[in-house]
Amino acid sequence: MRPKQWTKNVLFVFPALVFDGKLFDIPSFFAVAYACVLLCLIAGSVYILNDLVDIESDKLHPRKRLRPLPSGQLPVMVARVAVVILPLTVLVLAVAFNWRLAVILAIYFVSQILYSFYLKHIVIVDILTVTSGFVLRVAAGVVVIQVTNFSPWLYVCSGLLALFLAIGKRRQELLLLGENAAKVRKIFQYYNLQFLDEMLRVVTTGTFITYTMYTIEAPSPILAQTKMALATVPFVLYGLFRYLYLIYVKGEMSAPDEVLLKDRPLQIDIVLFALSFIVILYVIPH
Repeated sequence: MRPKQWTKNVLFVFPALVFDGKLFDIPSFFAVAYACVLLCLIAGSVYILNDLVDIESDKLHPRKRLRPLPSGQLPVMVARVAVVILPLTVLVLAVAFNWRLAVILAIYFVSQILYSFYLKHIVIVDILTVTSGFVLRVAAGVVVIQVTNFSPWLYVCSGLLALFLAIGKRRQELLLLGENAAKVRKIFQYYNLQFLDEMLRVVTTGTFITYTMYTIEAPSPILAQTKMALATVPFVLYGLFRYLYLIYVKGEMSAPDEVLLKDRPLQIDIVLFALSFIVILYVIPH
């Protein structure tokens, strides 16, 4: 179920709570936390499904062959049972809590099933499908609380950031697999480094510009009147550049979520970004 990748749920589900000024509202906090837990569980079931579908090709992958299913550590039957029971349980819990959350989780799960069996074999669509899952994570954090100042710009920012990370992951995986890339993952016959690098340049620029626009156009009275959110732009720029530095200069081959868990400068940047926004929204008198 890849719990290391659940950090992405925290990063994409909680923005609605933070940026809407409800971080210290206890009912709202627990509502978003509950949505995050359900997302972790249903995402985990999707990871199991992906490993079941790709079990033979994963055996040829230098890293994925060590996962529980392709390595034989986890019986296939156990995984098949889990991939049925987990999403059904999550959807029942979601319906009992918030029907809109249940709809979002259902859309997420169905889109990921389509990705596992079909969409991941269509060039460009494969990356966009992965990205849509992160936008749905943001929406899950929105629907469980009463948002008043959440800007649509954050949907765009989150989507572009997810796209940036997805393209970066594709690029590094292509390098890691080398000549065997198309044998391990068929979609790589349609990609090359030049194409992925061009996509990365476009998305990097778009992410930075979009976030800058958010800090200017945010509907929050605090942010709109003071423009203080512009002070957080350098942290976003550094984070983008730091990741590019890691993959282009350091040759980092790990997935973005793994990079986040081990790269100290990137961790410090994210913490400073979060703290600066919290100070602007919750601490500085207005």
